[in-house]
Amino acid sequence: MDLCNERQIKALLNRHGFRFSKSMGQNFLIVPEIPQKIAVASQADASCGVLEIGPGIGPLTVQLAQRAGKVVSVELDRSLLPILDETLAPYPNTEVVSGDIMKLDLEELVHNKLAGFTPIVCANLPYNITTPVITRLLECGLFHSVTVLIQREVARRICAKPGTADCGSFSLLCQYYARCELLLEVPPESFLPAPKVTSAVVRMELRETPPVEVSDPSLLFQVIQASFMQRRKKLLNGLTTAFGKEIPREALAAALYGCGFSENVRGEQLGLKEFALLTAKLQNLLAN
Repeated sequence: MDLCNERQIKALLNRHGFRFSKSMGQNFLIVPEIPQKIAVASQADASCGVLEIGPGIGPLTVQLAQRAGKVVSVELDRSLLPILDETLAPYPNTEVVSGDIMKLDLEELVHNKLAGFTPIVCANLPYNITTPVITRLLECGLFHSVTVLIQREVARRICAKPGTADCGSFSLLCQYYARCELLLEVPPESFLPAPKVTSAVVRMELRETPPVEVSDPSLLFQVIQASFMQRRKKLLNGLTTAFGKEIPREALAAALYGCGFSENVRGEQLGLKEFALLTAKLQNLLAN
């Protein structure tokens, strides 16, 4: 069966009585080159155990199974399980786990299902869970790489350089944990049903060590988030909102000057190196 053939897909879904769920952000690929390119981009080989999220009817799963040692696919929609039993039957190195990726114990999953393999992630992610899922996958520290097909706008944010319009707190979080690269764009007509936006494939290779050294990463991300809360306003205003009860505004302004920044600097102008420097200043102020 061609899992990217629109006519065959519709016949398969009708036979199982499947109906698309808008709330789950279900869009199935109908261009066979796309799942193949995603699987290649993931660099999966026989040494890899792949975690896939939202396999749908399994076109990407099949491509991964042909390359990887093991593929574990987490599917939330239970109505897809009998379909996957059928489409993945020829691939004994695949396993479908019914559940919510945001609630599953990832450490236990990797330990029990992918033991002996280099764990990586490769998925066509539903748009409605993209940011929280990627955040969880990066922060857990369990995976060598994360390769995902997501909304192009989010992919551009992930890879954006400091000082550009697309750069934000999520950009810096991703780049703290990983080297990020936007690989290719996928038009809406590549999906059934067609989404209203263009998608893109981004690959994130997890870093062995962060690009900046901070003693308290959680404080770093607090500072970054505070800096982008009022994107077009002064960084000092965001810092005052977040830390004003603990650090006087004058001391926050002094901290900016101590880093070599103007009082009028905006958070969007800074990168991880600058935020790490500022975090160290604020950590000293919070300790005193």
